[in-house]
Amino acid sequence: MREGLIPAVLGTAVTASGAALRNKYPMAAAAVFGFGLAHVVLGAIDLVEHRNRSSF
Repeated sequence: MREGLIPAVLGTAVTASGAALRNKYPMAAAAVFGFGLAHVVLGAIDLVEHRNRSSF
Protein backbone atom coordinates (compact mmCIF):
# COMPACT_ATOMS: atom_id res chain seq x y z
CA MET A 1 0.00 0.00 0.00
CA ARG A 2 1.29 3.46 -0.85
CA GLU A 3 2.75 5.52 1.95
CA GLY A 4 0.40 8.34 2.94
CA LEU A 5 -2.76 6.76 1.58
CA ILE A 6 -4.15 5.75 4.99
CA PRO A 7 -3.79 9.23 6.56
CA ALA A 8 -5.34 10.84 3.49
CA VAL A 9 -8.36 8.53 3.48
CA LEU A 10 -8.79 8.69 7.25
CA GLY A 11 -8.49 12.48 7.13
CA THR A 12 -11.21 12.62 4.50
CA ALA A 13 -13.55 10.65 6.77
CA VAL A 14 -12.75 12.86 9.77
CA THR A 15 -13.23 16.02 7.70
CA ALA A 16 -16.64 14.77 6.56
CA SER A 17 -17.57 14.03 10.17
CA GLY A 18 -16.60 17.55 11.18
CA ALA A 19 -18.71 18.99 8.38
CA ALA A 20 -21.67 16.89 9.49
CA LEU A 21 -21.39 18.19 13.08
CA ARG A 22 -21.23 21.89 12.20
CA ASN A 23 -24.89 22.69 13.00
CA LYS A 24 -25.11 20.85 16.30
CA TYR A 25 -21.64 21.48 17.81
CA PRO A 26 -19.95 24.32 15.90
CA MET A 27 -16.78 24.61 18.00
CA ALA A 28 -16.15 20.87 18.14
CA ALA A 29 -16.95 20.60 14.43
CA ALA A 30 -14.32 23.22 13.60
CA ALA A 31 -11.70 21.31 15.60
CA VAL A 32 -12.59 17.95 14.03
CA PHE A 33 -12.72 19.51 10.56
CA GLY A 34 -9.28 21.08 10.99
CA PHE A 35 -7.79 17.90 12.38
CA GLY A 36 -9.11 15.90 9.44
CA LEU A 37 -7.96 18.49 6.94
CA ALA A 38 -4.46 18.41 8.42
CA HIS A 39 -4.36 14.63 7.93
CA VAL A 40 -5.46 15.00 4.32
CA VAL A 41 -2.68 17.51 3.65
CA LEU A 42 0.00 15.46 5.40
CA GLY A 43 -1.12 12.27 3.65
CA ALA A 44 -1.03 14.04 0.30
CA ILE A 45 2.49 15.28 1.02
CA ASP A 46 3.57 11.71 1.80
CA LEU A 47 1.97 10.45 -1.40
CA VAL A 48 3.77 13.07 -3.50
CA GLU A 49 7.13 12.47 -1.82
CA HIS A 50 6.81 8.71 -2.20
CA ARG A 51 5.91 9.05 -5.87
CA ASN A 52 8.90 11.27 -6.59
CA ARG A 53 11.30 8.99 -4.70
CA SER A 54 10.22 5.85 -6.52
CA SER A 55 10.61 7.43 -9.97
CA PHE A 56 14.44 7.62 -9.67
